[in-house]
Amino acid sequence: METKRYVLRLFLSLKHITANVVDRNNGRIVATASTVEHAIRDAFDWGRACNAKAAASIGEVLAMRLKTEGLADKVYINVEKEIEKKGLINGANVWAIVNALKKRGVKIIIDDNSNG
Repeated sequence: METKRYVLRLFLSLKHITANVVDRNNGRIVATASTVEHAIRDAFDWGRACNAKAAASIGEVLAMRLKTEGLADKVYINVEKEIEKKGLINGANVWAIVNALKKRGVKIIIDDNSNG
């Protein structure tokens, strides 16, 4: 069985979106992007930061950071589980992040089974 070393973890609130890629071998975050960061936050209407446009931007920034670190090989995400945890209303944001990562050349492995 293939080791799912790098996994995408998402945190969404009413105002902020944070996406982390975690190395499951040691539990460390290897790349992150968040609307909390000034450069990203300033690009959006502050009261409405948690939307699909902001989510896509988070995915793009995260992809660039992963590529800089040489970690764009395989990143796993259990989309069903993430949407279940975040609520259906955030489903579009989850997919916006995933699709932006894919567009920017990160190999995303959709892992929709109970092992993820």
